[in-house]
Amino acid sequence: MERPFRVLFVCIGNAIRSQMAEGFARCYGSDVLIPKSAGLNPATNIMPMTRKIMSERNIDLGDVLPKPVSDHQGDPFDLVVNLSGRTLPPELRAPVRDWKVKDPMGLKEQAYRDTADEIERLVMQLILELRMLRRKWQEQQS
Repeated sequence: MERPFRVLFVCIGNAIRSQMAEGFARCYGSDVLIPKSAGLNPATNIMPMTRKIMSERNIDLGDVLPKPVSDHQGDPFDLVVNLSGRTLPPELRAPVRDWKVKDPMGLKEQAYRDTADEIERLVMQLILELRMLRRKWQEQQS
């Protein structure tokens, strides 16, 4: 596959976990993936603690706002990563990978840090996997 993989990260509010995943993916894996994120029931804003934790890691989430999954229905994704712990709408027509990452909403700052650590690790694993897939594809084309 020559083009980058299109990956949608989904959580409940698109205010913490999926935003973290999109931020890590954009920062570390832009060579192999185009990340997007959305929520099943989007919040009105990204949680300030999410912005703080990501900023400490030199990842700026910019001025984006939470988006509903319906904004991406019909978009051609190669993979949907489900962080919500819920069933996703059938309109998301892509393979789904479930990541069971605890939602830190309403918890102390350390819970946000732990969540960011876990998501960063999972995103890095995904990036390495996609790079390996791309390398294998390129070898087959030569």
